[in-house]
Amino acid sequence: MFIPVNFWLKRLIKEWLFLSATLGVFATSVYLKSLPEYTLSDFRVLFVIFLFLVVLKGLENTNLLYFVASFISKGRYVAIKLVCLVAFLSMFITNDIALLMVVPLTMILDIKHRDIVVILEALSANAASALLPSGNPQNMFIYWFYNLSLSQFILTIYPFVVVSLAIISIIAVFIPSSSIGELPKKDVKENYKIYLVLLALSLGIILKILPIYLGLLVIAYPVLFDRASFKIDYFLLGIFFMFFGFTSNIQHIIHITINSSNGIFVFSAFLSQVISNVPAALIFADFTKDWKELLWGVSVGGYGNLIGSLANLIAYRIYVSYKGKSKKFLLKFMAFGYLFFFVMLCLKIYVFSAF
Repeated sequence: MFIPVNFWLKRLIKEWLFLSATLGVFATSVYLKSLPEYTLSDFRVLFVIFLFLVVLKGLENTNLLYFVASFISKGRYVAIKLVCLVAFLSMFITNDIALLMVVPLTMILDIKHRDIVVILEALSANAASALLPSGNPQNMFIYWFYNLSLSQFILTIYPFVVVSLAIISIIAVFIPSSSIGELPKKDVKENYKIYLVLLALSLGIILKILPIYLGLLVIAYPVLFDRASFKIDYFLLGIFFMFFGFTSNIQHIIHITINSSNGIFVFSAFLSQVISNVPAALIFADFTKDWKELLWGVSVGGYGNLIGSLANLIAYRIYVSYKGKSKKFLLKFMAFGYLFFFVMLCLKIYVFSAF
């Protein structure tokens, strides 16, 4: 079937990060008169992210996550349960997938202050996903790029996670919830057990507990029996690929190293507000060895505006798809986001400077 050129133009405009990165690679390559250099480490990161996206898509297609979310959403204290569910899922299946599963459920529930609940879910997703390398793409990148151990990673970022989730939970507890109507039922497919095993293997590979070559075994099942799992966000992979090439070229043009710890933290946090925290991590990684400050920077940078994190955009898009565009909701989202942004920014500089 022929797909019109206009479709691809609209898609490229929508994927402005990928388009910008591609133009950056092209411009710098022309200037250097050579193609960008890619390392084995770059392709290992791409493979791990690809592997995880495929398994998550397969698990999503089984409807298991929908079943879990609909079960949790019954009874009292719905708001805090939904926020905690997003937090838990975000650690293991990425903040994006967690929000894609839980926010639509939130929108069809009979619950008061639904807009605040969705905002808290987005904040919770950004907070909890920072704890593990499997929580979001920038975590996976930093974990593999700097060849870290799991204990190093967790011990560095856990204050950010604990404080953020504590504040979010306190707010969520005081949100009243009313009775809930019957949710649409979706049958859980029988292959969910296989995908749970594949998810466990993927997490083992991501956390470096298992060797990376086992990833070939993980994707064997989707290749042979469930090719629908390969309908993933290839533009995300493209962003990583292009930014690897762009930063490689920039290193040959600008020979700098950033040594100021607070500088790395603050600059990466604020840059995330302009280009999102994933590309911010990719850009700064090639110019600093201080991964701790970078990890904190892009984690705090996930708060703030909609651009700070893809999770923010997902939560916002789902909300407006049900309720329509609302300046009031956007202002609330930004108010909560920047409140958490500046609180965590100050706490890192004045309280958690040792981490």
